[in-house]
Amino acid sequence: MIADFSPKPSMSNPHTLYQSHLPNLKQVGRGKVRDLYEIDSQHWLIVTTDRLSAFDCILPDPIPGKGQVLTRVSRFWFDRLGFIIPNHLSTRSLEDVITDSAERTLLEGRSLVVRKLAPLPVEAVVRGYLIGSGWKDYQNHGTVCGIRLPPGLQLAEKLSAPIFTPSTKAEQGQHDANISFAEMQQQIGSKLAEQVREVSLALYTEAAAYAEQRGILIADTKFEFGLDEHGTLYLIDEALTPDSSRFWPVDGYRVGTSPPSFDKQFVRDYLESLDWNKQPPAPRLPDAIIEKTSEKYHEAEVRLTQG
Repeated sequence: MIADFSPKPSMSNPHTLYQSHLPNLKQVGRGKVRDLYEIDSQHWLIVTTDRLSAFDCILPDPIPGKGQVLTRVSRFWFDRLGFIIPNHLSTRSLEDVITDSAERTLLEGRSLVVRKLAPLPVEAVVRGYLIGSGWKDYQNHGTVCGIRLPPGLQLAEKLSAPIFTPSTKAEQGQHDANISFAEMQQQIGSKLAEQVREVSLALYTEAAAYAEQRGILIADTKFEFGLDEHGTLYLIDEALTPDSSRFWPVDGYRVGTSPPSFDKQFVRDYLESLDWNKQPPAPRLPDAIIEKTSEKYHEAEVRLTQG
């Protein structure tokens, strides 16, 4: 039997959410995809919307069901990878925080109650394959974020071992920038930087081996981390989702070509075909692109969590 990966109405909230408004909670941040609210001195509420960003610009069209997919996939990885590092999930439920039933219906499946932690000012990127900005860097300099690689590598080629390539955390509307590990050490200190690198590589290695068994290659991914009041490191934000990772089908992978993907690379490829300077405002997406993107996100979830 052929699996049906199209979005199921029963698996997604009937309300597409582009931007949340919770009058009874203090909003403390609005990112490219997530809205952040303060619950109390110890907890935040993260609402994952259906917004989509590409080239660090928020697109005007939401992707139906995307917020729920990202939330479910993150929960799956938080649980599976908890033996490597603790995460920011709280034991408090949405019902404890949102008493209004209509608000709660809109937020169910796309919200996380998390511990308040101090986020690190860098993003932890792990690359297992040579693609994206890493490929461009390699073509120009033979290096990726200061890491010299062997000559003669091809587009999308698997690296002999995953590499850790941190980046800056840009403000909304600005572009993230790759940095060297030495620059990361200067920002957060050598000991913490080394811990982040070690944990990031361990997370990627474990997740990549699991995903490959289910027909997905994780080409690269981005992690974010935070510290509690005792200096303990936690995995925060999202984990190994189609937004934070490049997912390729094993059966569609060919060295030397950019493989098809289960992530927003599909939208990036469409936007690259337009006469757009990658500055706000971003162009509208055709219905066909929106529908196909929603299908790809859902297929990634099914393969990873139900395979």
